[in-house]
Formats: sequence, C-alpha cells, structure tokens
Amino acid sequence: MSSVSGATRKKVQRKFKIRGFTLKVDALEEVLSFLSRFQDAENEALDLLLDEIDNESLKSSILDKDAVHRVVSLLLEAEAAVEPSGGDSSTDRSGLRVIDAFIIPKFCYDPIKKVFYEHIGRMPIHGDAGAKSDLYRDRFQLLLQRISRDPHFSRPVFDAEMIDSRSCEITSIQSLIGCTGRRWIMGVISQLEDGHFFLEDLTAAVPITSGFFVENTIIVAEGELLTNGVFEVNTCGFPPLEDRDASLAVIMGLDFFGGGSLSSEENLRLSALEKKAVNDMFVILSDVCLDNEETMAKLAAVMDGYENVEVVPSLFVLMGNFCSRPCNLAFSSFSSLRLQFGKLGEIIGAHPRLKEHSRFLFLPGPDDIGPSKVLPRCALPKYLTEELQKHIPNAIFCSNPCRIKFYTQEIVFFRQDLLYRMRRSSLIPPSKEETSDPFEHLVATITHQSHLCPLPLTVQPIIWNYDHCLRLHPTPHTIVLGDTSEQKAFKYTGITCFNPGSFSSDSTFVAYRPCTQEVELSSL
Repeated sequence: MSSVSGATRKKVQRKFKIRGFTLKVDALEEVLSFLSRFQDAENEALDLLLDEIDNESLKSSILDKDAVHRVVSLLLEAEAAVEPSGGDSSTDRSGLRVIDAFIIPKFCYDPIKKVFYEHIGRMPIHGDAGAKSDLYRDRFQLLLQRISRDPHFSRPVFDAEMIDSRSCEITSIQSLIGCTGRRWIMGVISQLEDGHFFLEDLTAAVPITSGFFVENTIIVAEGELLTNGVFEVNTCGFPPLEDRDASLAVIMGLDFFGGGSLSSEENLRLSALEKKAVNDMFVILSDVCLDNEETMAKLAAVMDGYENVEVVPSLFVLMGNFCSRPCNLAFSSFSSLRLQFGKLGEIIGAHPRLKEHSRFLFLPGPDDIGPSKVLPRCALPKYLTEELQKHIPNAIFCSNPCRIKFYTQEIVFFRQDLLYRMRRSSLIPPSKEETSDPFEHLVATITHQSHLCPLPLTVQPIIWNYDHCLRLHPTPHTIVLGDTSEQKAFKYTGITCFNPGSFSSDSTFVAYRPCTQEVELSSL
C-alpha cells in the first residue's frame, strides 16, 4: 500500500478517531485496500464503511484486521450483487450459499426451560441405541412445543366454563387414566404389536381404533378412553402449522437452517439486494439419466436454449437418478457412467456463457452410487465425477437433502420418490374433502410434520444422529421435491412447493425465480 498518499492515511485515522475507534496497522491496511476500489468516491466509501462498523457489535474500540475485514466483505458482496452484469446472471456467487446436510447444526428442545439449545457432542454415523429413541423424542418435542403456542390448544387463563366445554388442551396419555369424557391427545402412531396400532407420547401408549396416514406420523386426536383401555378416536389430524415469523421469534436467532446467523442489519441489507435480483433464475431438473442417449440430447437442447437468453440462469440443479438402472451390488458399469458424466461436462463446456456465469449443483438420487440408501445421502463420489470436473471445475456436489440460501430466502431440495412410498405406507386413504390431489396431500403432510420424510424407518432408513437434517422448522420459503411422479406446483400457507417431474421420462423441468417465488413448469 505504499502508493497510498500520507494524506489519505491521516484522513482515515482522523475519521475513525472521531467515531471513537483506533486502527491497528493491519486494520488500516485493510481500510486502505477497500478505499482503493473506489478512487472516484473515496470519501463516500469511507463514510459508508464507518457507518457499517458503527452498527457492528464490537468487543473493543481498538479495531484489528478481522473486525474490519468482516464489514468490508459484506460491503463488497453488496456492491458486486447490484453491479451491472452485461447480460449475464445478476447474482454474485456470494449471494448464493449451498449448505450440505451433514454440516447443518442440531438443536434440541428443553421442555423444562422451554428453550432450544445446540447439541455440541459427537454425532457418529453409526449411533447407539439411545440415538434412535432420541430421534423420535426430538421430533415429538419439536411439534409439542409448537402446538403449545397455538391458541386452539392452549388452556384459557379465564372462563372456567370454556375450560370444561370447549378447551382443546393437550392431555398426556398417562393422564387419561381415571379421566372421563372427551380429551385431546398428541402422539406418534406406532405398531407396538403386529396388526395393532397405538398412539404413543413421552409418557405412555394407548391402543387406538383407527389409523391415520403413516406409521410414525405424529397426530393430534380427540376421543374418549373406553373401559377396555382403548382410546376411541373421533377426530384426528396433523398438529397445526405455525407461521414462520412466530417460529423465528421463539428460536431467538439460532441457526436452524445452516449457513450462519445474520444480524438484523445484515438481513435488511440482503433483503434489499434480493429484491433487486429480479433476473435471477434457477433451472431444476430431476431424474436425469445420463446413460440414456435421448436424455443427453434433451440436456443439450436445454443448454442451447438458455445459452441464448439475455440473462443466463444463476443456477442449474441436476438431481438423480443419474443412471436408469439401480447402482447396487449387481451394477457393473461404473466406468461407463463415469464417461457419461464426462460427456455432460463437454455439453456444458460447449456453452461458454453458461460455463462462465452459471453454477451447477448435483444431488444424488435414491438409486445412485453411495454407501447405502440411508438418509441423508452422501454426495456423488469424486471418482465418478472427475471427468465432469475437468470441464466444469466449479461444479458443486452436495448431499441429499441439500439447502440453499439465496440472500435471505431459504430453499430446500430433496430427491426421493416420496409420493409413491407415502401412498403405499398410508394406513387409510387421505380425506378428499379439501383436495383430491395426492401431491397437495404430500405437501401438507411434510409441512405439518416439519419433516421431509415422515416414513417408518423400516421403509426409509435414516441416520439416527442426523435426522435433524430433514427437519423443516422453521418452515423454509421454498421446498423442491424431486420425484418421478407428475410435475406439480403448489403454494401452501405461503410455502412454495413444487416437483419438477422426471426429465428422462417426461422431458419436464422447472424454471424458478427466487426473487418472486415464481414457478414456471416447463417441458421440451
């Protein structure tokens, strides 16, 4: 920084001193480096930097390099995100963060203190028996604390008559003993005996006369305990949803989604940038079988189309299965599939604007190569994708599910043939009073359960210590369910949900504009 004039150095030190700050030598160099980017507006840049530092929660008025660098980075990200792009993607890569499932922090609920706390111990892949019971307890506690704030299930403070007649306060199953009349209980549907279903909470279990949806689903039921000890269900349903803002107020800044907590000032700044990112678009394809020549030709056609648009997509998301045959122990074409990934890299590399300005994210499907079919699924192995990375070195390979933070917006991607498996595992068909669309029933199920895959563990195994990676609390802005079923989009209680369909079978995909949460169902 020897080219910086002494007058500039003195000016910087003087202005910081006026604000009550003292700069260490390395911090001064960081400030001067930042100002060198704005030689025509040096004073304005310095004032902006000082304003932002004023808003920081600092431990000392003596600033080191790290304190200044943190604010400088945020300002440069903001400047890059609104910088004219010359006809290409308007989002700087810093505005888009990909969060792997295995790095999502785990939070548990303390029912005594009524607060969430972060789990800080080890989380081995092969958990002990206690980890399995913790999985169910944590799911139950998450929904129980949510329903306890719902006005319909809260005990009224006044009006004794209402308490006796119309109160829907949740009763623990253990407390049903000796009770008469109708009661509301909440529990997990469990098959504790062959052919017999029970409703189970943290205190006890009671046989029920009817099932609802899927085993292991948490439901709220209204009924009466009969003399034979069976709970006769009259009405049952899912725990009510909670508004996202209400959930955020309760967790008090804890980072459930992953990607780091943001201050209110940072959220406001990123929200403003998000509103300006009107040209950003994600192109999402699911079930992309690379061993199918027709699929490869269709991929090339999609790339050709987006190469020639005025503003290229910010992100392409390609979800498996990447092979038309299950990659199990009988699969012997690994080298061939490796070459197919190389051909995909060549297709992308042949489109210079996409290669330079778009990002490519890959999620494994349920039948792709991996150590097992347990969830969360590990990212595609490096030896399989080496040829692709030679052409697209910045390609991202993430686990399944995967999360994306677009400025302030939270987006969850999950590739699983969930609709078919949920319908097969359903104890009774869902009601058709509100809708007969199976996809809408699926969306309602996962959002009310606050879980991406509320199937029995015998149907879909889950790594016990990483069940929290599939939670949907607080509810994200958008949920992408990659499924081989029919392409669908559904807005449910403010949550945008869609299935891009099977690209290999139906030639369908989705163009999604995160700024407006607009879903364009597309096909070739």
